[in-house]
Formats: sequence, structure tokens, C-alpha cells
Amino acid sequence: MTDSPFALFDLWFAEARASEINDSNAMALATVNAEWQPAVRMVLLKGHGPEGFVFYTNQQSRKADDLSAQPKAALLFHWKSLRRQIRIEGPVSPVSDLIADAYFATRSRDSQLGAWASEQSRPLDRRETFEARFNAMQARFDGGDVPRPPHWSGYLVTPQRIEFWQDREYRLHERRLFTRTGDDWDEGLLYP
Repeated sequence: MTDSPFALFDLWFAEARASEINDSNAMALATVNAEWQPAVRMVLLKGHGPEGFVFYTNQQSRKADDLSAQPKAALLFHWKSLRRQIRIEGPVSPVSDLIADAYFATRSRDSQLGAWASEQSRPLDRRETFEARFNAMQARFDGGDVPRPPHWSGYLVTPQRIEFWQDREYRLHERRLFTRTGDDWDEGLLYP
């Protein structure tokens, strides 16, 4: 066992990457809007470390609107094959343009073009409209690099609480909770 929630996360995440068939980096992202209406959706973890957990999105999306109104979030990783989950809660802040640009450059060209073509979370009259926008972006950037759109970036969730849940027989699960206290972490157990 470890006293560091980040070392434990790294261990569990490595095991998930080896055992999960699809998207071991998928996590549920829960937000609330200005009226305190909750929403949850799946996103992909694209970076993590002691500073926090990073995901990327269109900044005109519903999740970005929620985070603008209430800059806090909860994350949930669920790895069914390992019978484990990790819950993370904390404030959210945008990543720097430098970090967002560097990550955007690693995406496939079609994903880059899709970021330009999509008005994420906005009404779409029909699929063909989106496909036409995508084709227009292919023509616009033909033969050149695709820069990061100004409306697309990343967010950093800085954890204040990290809970590790391990399934046990007869629902006698193990729950370890790490709570941030300044620059340190307090660790305790929770009843299942």
C-alpha cells in the first residue's frame, strides 16, 4: 500500500490499461450549471499527476458552460474487469494555451478537423450538416497543419478528495479516502 493517492492512482491506472478492452482512460465527469442542475457525461483522461487530472473539450459545450458557472467537478473511473472505481472531486481551471496547443498537435488530423467542424452540444438539424462542415474544414486546411481552434482547450481538475473503491465478497467493499489538507493528504477508511 502507499500513502500517496497519486502513486496508488498510477498503479490502478496501469492495471486498468492492461485489462480494460476499450478506453481505460474513460471517466464520468459530473458538473452543475448556474441553476445547480447536475449533468454527467463520459470524457477521456488525457493527462494526470500531482497537479491534477486533465481532459479536453469544446469551450462552447454544455460542460464548459457548467464549469464557467460553477468551476468544480467530480470524476469517476469505473473499471469493471478489475472491480474497482476511483472518485475524484475538486475545483477546475483551464489549462494554459501552451499545454492545450501541445496536446491538440498530438490528435489525429480528423479529430483536429472535427474540433473545428463541431458546435458541440448545440442543436444539429441533420447529420449531413455536420459532415458538410467537416468537409469544409478539410478543404480549408488542405495541405497544411490544423491549428487548435480558439474555442477548444483543456481543463485541470485539482483533487481535494480521492476515493479508491475495491469490490470485496458479500459487499464488504474496501474504501480508502484521501483528503487534501494544504500540501498534504489525510488518509482514512469509509464503511462500504
